[in-house]
Amino acid sequence: MIKGNRLRKLRIDKGLNQQTLADMVGVSKSSISCYEKETRSPKSETIIDFIQIFGVNADYLLGSDAVIKVVEDKERPYRALTKEEIIFLEELKKNDMVYEILLEDPKKCAELIKRKIG
Repeated sequence: MIKGNRLRKLRIDKGLNQQTLADMVGVSKSSISCYEKETRSPKSETIIDFIQIFGVNADYLLGSDAVIKVVEDKERPYRALTKEEIIFLEELKKNDMVYEILLEDPKKCAELIKRKIG
């Protein structure tokens, strides 16, 4: 599923209304509305059309802001991170002690946070 808020922002930034974008990709206006509300997923061909129209990559439309390579994991060597996840990691790195503790035992830290926030 594509990120509807990103599609909407791209459309508006390009000065397109839903009907115009729908005509450009060969779908109905209601389909564009559904994509933006994330109640329907576009076909692969439509995603490719969006990529070409807006000059973005598929990762961006799908919600990723960065793709990282995880050398130790042969089954899933690449992972995508959203902008929010990147910001979260950057904030963690600002506190050396907290960051080091999290790196030492991530599962234990996740359990601690879960218990703390309920």
